[in-house]
Amino acid sequence: MTTRADSIANQVSQLKTAMAGLAPAKVLATFEAEQAELNAAGVPAAAATPGTHLPDVELISAEGTPVSLHTVTNHSPAVIVFYRGAWCPYCNIALKTYQEQLLPDLAEQGVALVAVSPQKPDGSLTMQQRHELAFPVLSDPGNVLAGVLGILTAPNAGAREAQAKLGLDLTTENADGTHTLPMPTVAVTDADADHIVRWIDIHPDYTTRSEPATILAVLDRVK
Repeated sequence: MTTRADSIANQVSQLKTAMAGLAPAKVLATFEAEQAELNAAGVPAAAATPGTHLPDVELISAEGTPVSLHTVTNHSPAVIVFYRGAWCPYCNIALKTYQEQLLPDLAEQGVALVAVSPQKPDGSLTMQQRHELAFPVLSDPGNVLAGVLGILTAPNAGAREAQAKLGLDLTTENADGTHTLPMPTVAVTDADADHIVRWIDIHPDYTTRSEPATILAVLDRVK
């Protein structure tokens, strides 16, 4: 059972404390202002809701092989995690925690776990190897699937400048050469041919994520 100590929220809190002593204060203040702005804007009005159909888009595996969404989920119920990239420390915490706390239960239930980001396949491979992830980590060039869900965003000018000071340029990380990112999101889909979204949890503030216990409770309700 997940405890408060090993929840994603607690791990993020510890990370923020550690970052306060490492990253320049002005850079951290810029990111905090961006997070406040994203929180104020909230979930996009056009974002997907339960009942949305996910098309069988072509994604790219961490090894660089094209694969369709429906094939990689093996037409089973699925938990689809949209994350920003291997460069994002909050994404690293989330996917590592899903590997440890979520995947075993999903495997027992016959539910697929898939992670999707707009980064190049080599970024997906980095994420998969870094945390020894035993579930597919896929690239969605151009954010096609995230676009269907209406969860697209991009860092503002101040955040892009702060990222550059840390050596990060999203145009070299993303497969389509843009700054566009998905809001961190978890979608639970059913097993039918239409891949209907039964639950979706969208996080405008990229430092927050869906907890494993919440996802498992949702699966109990929608099965």
